[in-house]
Amino acid sequence: MTPTTIRHACIAALACAAMSASAHGLKPMSDDELSEVSGQALLSLTNQTYDGLDFTRITLGADIQLSANLSKVRLGEYSYTARNGTGADIDMGLFRFGRSDGTEAQRTVNITDPYFEFVYKNAADASKREVIGMRLGFGSIAGDLGVQLNAISGSLLINGGAAGNYDSHNDPLGGKRWDGTTCTSTCGLTLSQIGQLTAGDASGASRDFFISVLRQAVNFPGVNAATGAPDKALEGFWMNWRDRLYAPVLNAAPPPNLPKPPG
Repeated sequence: MTPTTIRHACIAALACAAMSASAHGLKPMSDDELSEVSGQALLSLTNQTYDGLDFTRITLGADIQLSANLSKVRLGEYSYTARNGTGADIDMGLFRFGRSDGTEAQRTVNITDPYFEFVYKNAADASKREVIGMRLGFGSIAGDLGVQLNAISGSLLINGGAAGNYDSHNDPLGGKRWDGTTCTSTCGLTLSQIGQLTAGDASGASRDFFISVLRQAVNFPGVNAATGAPDKALEGFWMNWRDRLYAPVLNAAPPPNLPKPPG
C-alpha cells in the first residue's frame, strides 16, 4: 500500500468516524425544548398590504457600526420653478456618520436592521402589478452626525432644546423642497442653524429614518411598533426622520470625522 493510499484511507476513516459520532449524537427534541429555541435569519422577507398598496420589505438582520463621510448629496434634481429651493428634492452639502473629535464611542454610528422596501399597486390589467417606488431605511440609528442641509423634502422633527423645534409639518407645502427660510416663524429652526445632530437618547435609538423615491404619495407601514406608522411620503425623493432626533448645539460647524490614526 502506497503512502498516498494510506493517507486517503485515513481521511476516509476519519470522515466515517465523524459522521458516525455525529449521527449517534443526534436526538429528537420535544415541543417544550423546541419552544425554548429562537433564531433570526440574516435576511428576512415581509409582504403586506397597507392603505390599498402592496409592500415587499427585505431586511438585513445585522448590527452595524458605521463611520462614513458623504458630500454633495443631491437627490431628485429638477428644473421647473415651483418652490425651486436649490433645484433638488434633497440637497446636503455634507452628511457625516460619526465624529473624530469626541470619545471613541462617538467615532461610529450604530445602525440596526437596514432594509429595502418596494411598493406596488395593481395595474390596469388585474393580473399585473406596477412598481411605484421604494425606500431605504434602518430599524434604528444612534450616534452623532455632521450635516449641511441646504434643502430637504421630508417630514423632519429636530429638537433644538431651548431654541425650540424644527418641524417641517409647519411648512406651507408640508416640507416639500424646503430650504429653511420660507417659514422661519412657524417651522422654528432654519436649516442653516443645524450642523450637528444626535440620533437617539436615554430612552433608546431613533427608529423612523428612511429615504424614499416615489412616483406618487405613499403611506408606508410602520417598521417599529413603538413609533407606529410614519408620515405620508410625497412623490420624488423624501426623507422621514421625526423620532428622538436632536440638534445639541446650534450654529456650530459640522464636527470632523477623520480616520483613526494608525496604532
